[in-house]
Amino acid sequence: MHKVEDLKIWQKSIELAKQVYKVVADLPGDEKYGLTSQIKRCAVSIASNIAEGAGRNSNKEFKHFLSIANGSSYELHTQLILTSELNLIEKYKIDELLRLIIEIQKMNYSFQKSSRRLNSQY
Repeated sequence: MHKVEDLKIWQKSIELAKQVYKVVADLPGDEKYGLTSQIKRCAVSIASNIAEGAGRNSNKEFKHFLSIANGSSYELHTQLILTSELNLIEKYKIDELLRLIIEIQKMNYSFQKSSRRLNSQY
């Protein structure tokens, strides 16, 4: 088990979710139950799956939830690009979010690799 509050990847995921909520507030009202809802769920899913994995009893289980979080990050990345291409949000408003998503994806990949090394030691 890992103390989730100490994990940088979780801290960055929380920050990402907060920023996503601020940016999607600018989406049109008719997207409230469409893209807005989906984007928020993806952003929350990243941090939530990292937390759930950190609370599990083995590195194998943790790695599984990191994998789910990674999938959510790619889904969020796609949805944010779509909002820009549909001219629902100006690109400059999502650039920082996209940078943070890529940073989290890289951290996730590294974390999964280090978890594999830990598993092979036991």
